[in-house]
Amino acid sequence: MREHLIKGSGPLLDEYGRLREPGYALRPPFDYSHDRIAAPAWRIKDWDYYLVQDDEYAIALTFSDLGYIGLVSAAIIDFAAQSATTASELVLAPMGSMGLPASSDEGDIAWQNKRCTVNFAHTPAGRRLSFALRDFSKGEDFEAEVLLSDEPRDSMVIVTPWPHNDTAFYYNRKIVGMRARGGFRRGAEVHEFVEGASFGLLDWGRGVWTYDNTWYWSAAQGIQQGHVVGFNLGYGFGDTSAASENMFFVDGVAHKLGRVRFNIPVGSDGKPRYLDPWSIDDSEGRLRLTFRPQIDRSDLIDIAHLLISDQHQVFGTFTGEVILDDGTVFELADLRGFAEDVHNRY
Repeated sequence: MREHLIKGSGPLLDEYGRLREPGYALRPPFDYSHDRIAAPAWRIKDWDYYLVQDDEYAIALTFSDLGYIGLVSAAIIDFAAQSATTASELVLAPMGSMGLPASSDEGDIAWQNKRCTVNFAHTPAGRRLSFALRDFSKGEDFEAEVLLSDEPRDSMVIVTPWPHNDTAFYYNRKIVGMRARGGFRRGAEVHEFVEGASFGLLDWGRGVWTYDNTWYWSAAQGIQQGHVVGFNLGYGFGDTSAASENMFFVDGVAHKLGRVRFNIPVGSDGKPRYLDPWSIDDSEGRLRLTFRPQIDRSDLIDIAHLLISDQHQVFGTFTGEVILDDGTVFELADLRGFAEDVHNRY
């Protein structure tokens, strides 16, 4: 598959609210603005999602304005206990009022209500994440303070339209493999993310989505063979004929991959067996991974059967190999990350 590397700049959308240039890039090429969107406010979906991890824990922090509903969420994934705990605060009909910035490189988030306080700030030292959620679990509060630094040279940026809907689009950036330091507290429990052994990623998404979609997404990050490595793999929604979102990163340098496939085991009842080993491969013979799941962070939000989010974010380790752009075979052994299967109606 020949993929289109975006060369343009300027506004993301034309005067009619349509994407000017679908494809992929290594840095954000376009300016995003609600003023150019040709869809009602309740159809606009904006979010910042951060995942911070080491070999003991991961935390996931979500701040999203989905038009007719907002979601502020925190999760703790405990690898030793093989458990995941998630708590969410729903915000009714924010319609773009939650203050998510139009750029992934600048603009801060400062938001609070009686239960939550969120501050995501750009500082000279890096991205500083401050997050507090009261009554996180069993009456215990959650707090996190993390600094993400050493942002890699390259990131995954994709501009995706939808077929048969000219004003639906997704503008997405994934920054994988930032260094992390800081920690979190749950009740009396405290965990420190030590610099050098901890990493963070950002999933920055902006756009107008159609109502019913399924996506598959996987990311991992860490140290392998003395290098900081990571990957972003995904598919499942929109018109991706111009480009896929699949990249492998070595010391911040991207190696572009083509189409991928998640081979999720299925039981005799026809249902996915998320905690059985998966395989992931690609259409060009450059990617071969075995995913060994440990934790299924499943979450179901169902509001009157109209707004549904059915998520299986499965954490585990990846072993296999990737062929880099220059033909080098890079081997992976027990690289920690996740792979997910998500179905949304919103």
